[in-house]
Amino acid sequence: MTLKETVQERYGQAALRVHAGSTSCCGASAALDGCDPITANLYDAAQTGELPQEAVLASLGCGNPTALAQLNPGDVVLDLGSGGGIDVLLSARRVGPTGKAYGLDMTDEMLALARENQRKSAVENVEFLKGEIENIPLPDNSVDVIISNCVINLSGDKDRVLREAFRVLKPGGRFSVSDVVTRGEVPAEVRKNMLLWVGCIAGALQDNEYTAKLAQAGFTNIGIEPTRVYDIEDARTFLSAQGVDVDIIAPQVDGKFMSAFIRATKPASCCPPGCCQ
Repeated sequence: MTLKETVQERYGQAALRVHAGSTSCCGASAALDGCDPITANLYDAAQTGELPQEAVLASLGCGNPTALAQLNPGDVVLDLGSGGGIDVLLSARRVGPTGKAYGLDMTDEMLALARENQRKSAVENVEFLKGEIENIPLPDNSVDVIISNCVINLSGDKDRVLREAFRVLKPGGRFSVSDVVTRGEVPAEVRKNMLLWVGCIAGALQDNEYTAKLAQAGFTNIGIEPTRVYDIEDARTFLSAQGVDVDIIAPQVDGKFMSAFIRATKPASCCPPGCCQ
């Protein structure tokens, strides 16, 4: 099974569990009790109170990009890997009726859940698109803000994702995503475990590598702001659920994984070829 197929299957199963009244936290068994240090307690009650419970249950992210991103009335927002739609719906309310929020996801079950959540929320300035974040189905220079919540690290071709993000952003557009990044070397055993890609860990870039890739794609004003740094006991929680020997791995990952808010800007004037077509 390819990485794409693995991610698609696992997130499709997560959507089906939400329909059945429960979900999983990046592979863990419990759902509503803050079981996972990555996914737990990301949204406050004021935000979740506006949304269907299914949208909240289907959130498998590592941050809250809508709380940190600059979103203005009238903005066009794109959420890469939108899942059950929580960040799309929150963004749509912030940009108002003159703006629009797109959600992009490759999993049919998540798209169906997101559209149902949109219907329940009665939010009209939203459109969910089927597609891959490596091939965004939107024209050049069409989006003001790109958000994403612990999804880019799941891609096997992050360079292409960032090039595509740069392409669809308008000049002066903003890249504002939550993602898991690493500091220092990560044990090979972690990166080799395919399930950990789905669990938001093994695909994480080093912070300086993420910065370099954004710059190579053409972005400027790049910044990485840690939002949660994970310790040994955090590692024990999410690694044990994947069948990993925690006592061997956990000491090696202590403090090396963190959720972060990553900002960058597409220059307002032309720079790389095709920037301002």
